Amino acid sequence: MIDVIVVGGGPTGLMLACELRLHGVHVVVLERDAEPAGHVRALGLHARSVEVMAQRGLLDRFLEHGRKFEVGGFFAAIDKPWPDRMDSAHAYVLGIPQPVTEKLLNERALELGTEIRRGCAVTGLSQDEDGVTVELADNTQLRSRFVVGCDGGRSTVRKLIGVAFPGEPTRVETLLGEMEVGVPQEEITAVMTEVRKTQKRFGLGSFGGEVYRVVVPADGVAADRTVPPTLEEFKKQLRATAGTDFGVHSPRWLSRFGDATRQAERYRSGRVLLAGDAAHIHPPTGGQGLNLGVQDAFNLGWKLAAEIGGRAPEGLLDSYHAERHPVAADVLDNTRAQMELMSTEPGSRAVRRLVAELMDFEEVNRYLIEKITAIGVRYDFGEGHELLGRRMRDVQLKRGRLYELTHGGRGLLLDQTGRLSVEGWADRVDHVVDVSEELDVPAVLLRPDGHVAWAGEDQQELLGHLPKWFGAAVS
Repeated sequence: MIDVIVVGGGPTGLMLACELRLHGVHVVVLERDAEPAGHVRALGLHARSVEVMAQRGLLDRFLEHGRKFEVGGFFAAIDKPWPDRMDSAHAYVLGIPQPVTEKLLNERALELGTEIRRGCAVTGLSQDEDGVTVELADNTQLRSRFVVGCDGGRSTVRKLIGVAFPGEPTRVETLLGEMEVGVPQEEITAVMTEVRKTQKRFGLGSFGGEVYRVVVPADGVAADRTVPPTLEEFKKQLRATAGTDFGVHSPRWLSRFGDATRQAERYRSGRVLLAGDAAHIHPPTGGQGLNLGVQDAFNLGWKLAAEIGGRAPEGLLDSYHAERHPVAADVLDNTRAQMELMSTEPGSRAVRRLVAELMDFEEVNRYLIEKITAIGVRYDFGEGHELLGRRMRDVQLKRGRLYELTHGGRGLLLDQTGRLSVEGWADRVDHVVDVSEELDVPAVLLRPDGHVAWAGEDQQELLGHLPKWFGAAVS
């Protein structure tokens, strides 16, 4: 029997596969499409996702193909400078097209021994006490201990298990495509500068040469939003918005997206779980979608691996929903707010001017950007040290950097005292004695996802926290 079937081979599913394989879990990824998509939906990784890649030793690969940015404008396209003093050693945006991100994660998943089957559409599933039976479009079946639906906003898995997806339908639609442009860049820049003074849902960005990513408001909401727009529809809307169609032609890919916000009522139904867009959808404002899904996978992977390995303490797998559902709910809220702030209505424009004034305060600017980049995420682990529940940043140690010690996906006790012990958990938790001028607490216990599970110096306190996250001690 397969341990985990991951339905969906996008960034979320591939990241999850990588995390599971670090713990020896037998993973099969089922992807409906026969070939990877070549079009660019997401444009980059925010700081928290960059941290994820650094924690698993993948960041150098991504840096080879990406470009670092420290520019503002991520919150509702309000043009403010990149904030100082963000709580991350990787406080930048990495510009990298989604197809490249998928390619790099696909390569890593294969290196770790993941089985990836393309052209495999799931049509049915049923579960019992021992596992899940998955039915495929070719009338074959697969059997696994768990299934995770990472199959997008129209998730087949979510529908098959009957999990409700409440929220608001699309009210505002935007066209997105890749096509060639027939006018010089100088003209594009001049028109964009003028139009974007009021219309923030418009823009043309070059991929190099004559191919551009084009975004423009649609004329209402399409009756069937699964049907892509035509090039003529793009031209019409460009003329209506910008007074010119820029001579667009030879489209590579045309699409539409809305401002619907929906979230699965629960992320787990027995042996079936949901992650990424299968669990939540929202407008793309702030570029949070891909990042949110990757971070879902990073939270879930080690927990599901522990459950399969028989090491999970009670409630660990359910903590995935408890921790990630509120994070996605906050993203839905901030994208709703951003869409209102990007409206051309007089009231919305007045509120936008007020928010822009507030963002001149450095604390406000940093708070909103840390919300967009997920640096501000803190899980509720109860009362304790101010670090409790936060992701530990990549601090400099005497013998290297912290994230260099986390590539294997294990727990970590960073001990500046040299007096503590993880005896009984050494098969799951690494004990590193080292010091950092950036860390003003004697020791921290990190979960495999880098969040601080305990901070202090008392051995008995430590022994009270280890079982909560890593299960019973081994004698």
